[in-house]
Amino acid sequence: MTTLDQPTKPSPAPTSTAGRDRPVRRELGIGNTLSHGFLLLWGLLTVLPLLWMFVSSFKTNGEILADPWGLPGTLHLDNWARAWTGAHIGRYFLNSLVVVTGSVTLTMLMGATAAYVFARYEFRGRQVVYYLFVGGLMFPVFLALVPLFFVVRNAGLFGTWKGLILVYAAYSLPFTVFFLTAFFRTLPTAVAEAAMVDGCGHFRLFFRVMLPMARPGLISVAIFNFLSHWNQFLLPQVLMQGDDSKWMLAQGLFALSVSQGYAGDYARLFAGLSIAVLPVLAVYVAFQRQVQAGLTAGQLK
Repeated sequence: MTTLDQPTKPSPAPTSTAGRDRPVRRELGIGNTLSHGFLLLWGLLTVLPLLWMFVSSFKTNGEILADPWGLPGTLHLDNWARAWTGAHIGRYFLNSLVVVTGSVTLTMLMGATAAYVFARYEFRGRQVVYYLFVGGLMFPVFLALVPLFFVVRNAGLFGTWKGLILVYAAYSLPFTVFFLTAFFRTLPTAVAEAAMVDGCGHFRLFFRVMLPMARPGLISVAIFNFLSHWNQFLLPQVLMQGDDSKWMLAQGLFALSVSQGYAGDYARLFAGLSIAVLPVLAVYVAFQRQVQAGLTAGQLK
């Protein structure tokens, strides 16, 4: 009795893992070299003036004029004290902090509410109202200065912080609504539907469910609005005339640059500029990861 040989399966060809283990090398072409060189040049052009300003704020006026690119012999911290008290930078700093806090809070509350409605609800005329909001991005502030001046004055808000807060919020709403509408559309609909099934109303759904999910986008837009409001000069210059005790920081720095330019006290001027720049740098350093997450979260759904 003979037995038939079982057919043997061909053994798979050995696969070499040398190609997988080999690290991927990036091809440094002309395009990558030019792009990296441009980014390096841009970084130097951004950082070096700020560094020179901070170093000059600790020097004397004689050192600034004699050796503008050198290091200070000793740190003159009294320049910052003279700018904070003598030039009233401290008062202008607190004024700007109050106004910017109020305007950013109002902008984010109104903008997030409007953007959520545009992104999640269907109603007649939704696209028309949305494009009216977004259309505000096309009009620069220079075109509305004269009518805005009369509107604010006739409303009794000229020279007041309340009027400036409302104007800041109005000019920030188009960008806020545009950005957050696209962000709310990327949030999962299943979570909202589950919350509605569990008995969650529209008001509670927005504040307890959707806003926490949209935190990266909210932080990103809030930081952009903060930087825009903090650096705003034209609107305060037009709407906050008269009483200098209510001036914003940009107005105070402008007055300081004019007066100290004639007086030759450049050390106090550099100290005032450094005080104005510090909050911007602190906000960016503290929330840079949230800004990057908010800008890229809309690409993943």
